[in-house]
Amino acid sequence: MSGMSKNLGHWQWEEAASGAVAGFTTVASLHPLDVVRTRFQVNDGRVTHIPLYKNTVNALLTIGRTEGLKGLYAGFHPAVLGSTVSWGLYFFFYNRAKQRYSKGGSEKLSAGYHLVSAAEAGGLVCLCTNPIWLVKTRLQLQTPLHQTRPYSGFYDALRTILREEGVSALYKGMGPGLLLQVSHGAIQFTVYEELRKLLLGFKGKEGKTNIPDDKLLQRPGNDGTPKYMSSWHVVKDTVRFEGFPGYYKGITSNLLKNVPAASITFVVYENVLNIFKRARRKD
Repeated sequence: MSGMSKNLGHWQWEEAASGAVAGFTTVASLHPLDVVRTRFQVNDGRVTHIPLYKNTVNALLTIGRTEGLKGLYAGFHPAVLGSTVSWGLYFFFYNRAKQRYSKGGSEKLSAGYHLVSAAEAGGLVCLCTNPIWLVKTRLQLQTPLHQTRPYSGFYDALRTILREEGVSALYKGMGPGLLLQVSHGAIQFTVYEELRKLLLGFKGKEGKTNIPDDKLLQRPGNDGTPKYMSSWHVVKDTVRFEGFPGYYKGITSNLLKNVPAASITFVVYENVLNIFKRARRKD
C-alpha cells in the first residue's frame, strides 16, 4: 500500500512538473500576441497613453518599431511565472480531483466528472495566481506614452501596488477571472480527455487516460486611480462608449494566440510526462 501511495505521489508531481514546463514553453513562444491582445482590449478610445492599432499585424510591427523587443515582451516575467505556476498547479489539482472522483483510479470517469475536476482546478488556480496576472497586465500596458511613473519590473510593480493600493488591489478582476478560468479550463480539459480517449481507442491501445477577461479591472486610470469599480461597471461602460463590438476587441490576436497555445501546451505536457515515466521505469 505504501508503495502504491509513493508511486501515486510521484505521478502527481510528474503531472505538475510537466504542466509547468508546458506553461513556460507556451508563454515563451506566444507572448507578443498576448501583449497585443491586452492593448486592444483595454483601449476604449478614451485612453491617451495606449496607441491605436489598425489590426494585429500593425500592432506587432508598431510595438516592435517604437518599443523594440522589450515592448513585445512587456510583462514577460510575470507572464512566464504565472503560466508556469498556473499550469503546474492546474494539472496537479486536476489530477488530484480525478483521483478522488475515480476512487483512486479504480473507476473510469465520465465527461461530466472531467468537467467538474477541471472546473475545480480552475477555481483553485485563479485564487492562487490572480496577483501575478494583475501585475502582468499592468506591465503590458506601459508604453513610451505612459503618463504615470512606470514600474521597473515585476517586484517593483508588486511593491508599488501593495503600498499605494493595498492587498485587495491584487485581486481586482477576480470575478471575471474565476468565470474565465473555470469555464475555459473545464471545456478545454474535457475536450482534451474525450479526444484523447477516442485517439487511444482508434489506435487500439489500452490504458488509463492521463491527464487559464479580467484585463480591464486590473488596470488603473491615467492618474493611478481605478478606472472601473466592478465587473458590472466594465460591462456598462463598454456598451456605452464602444457598443457591442467592444466586447470582441483583440479577438484576432486572441485566436492567433490561443489556438496554437492549446496545442503547444498539451503536446509539450504529454512529451515531458513521457520522459518522466521512462526515467522512472529505468530506476
